[in-house]
Amino acid sequence: MSGVDLATLTALGTWALVVGTLVILWWQTWQTRVLNSANAVMALRERFDGAHLRNARRQLAHRLLENQHDDITNLEIGAFFELIGTLTRRKVLDEDLVWEAFGTWVSGYYSALREPVDMIGRARKSLNDPLVFHEFEWLRNRVLQIDRAMLGTEHSAVVERVDEVRILLQREATLDTL
Repeated sequence: MSGVDLATLTALGTWALVVGTLVILWWQTWQTRVLNSANAVMALRERFDGAHLRNARRQLAHRLLENQHDDITNLEIGAFFELIGTLTRRKVLDEDLVWEAFGTWVSGYYSALREPVDMIGRARKSLNDPLVFHEFEWLRNRVLQIDRAMLGTEHSAVVERVDEVRILLQREATLDTL
């Protein structure tokens, strides 16, 4: 072998090593991101199922079932889903994991807060802030898109039917605190 051939082989080997290292680093970074997202979703689910938010869910569901449509700007459930929406939109949380862990509640509570009385719209108007619960709204729309992709259009139409939302609220209204 000549010196040029050895230099070429060395350069190609070095580039192969660099590219291989970058691929491994990218894969490790991706794996770490997925693991962090899963851990965050599990922690949020534990918080959602904890005594404090179970109590907030029970109270909100009871208020909605009793048609007590007063100010919702300080509702913890809306704020909780607003946070999840923000983290999901920014790709901190994996959309599919969020859908699996919270999809039913996101769709149900969003629908209940918009109909029969648009409490979210009312809060936006009274605060003169069109961004009130906008990440919650984005999350609900994303959950519906995933519903359609995973379950078909017929199922996604069923998810937000008034009777389905009422069943969810009735279950939530009877939650016990841990």
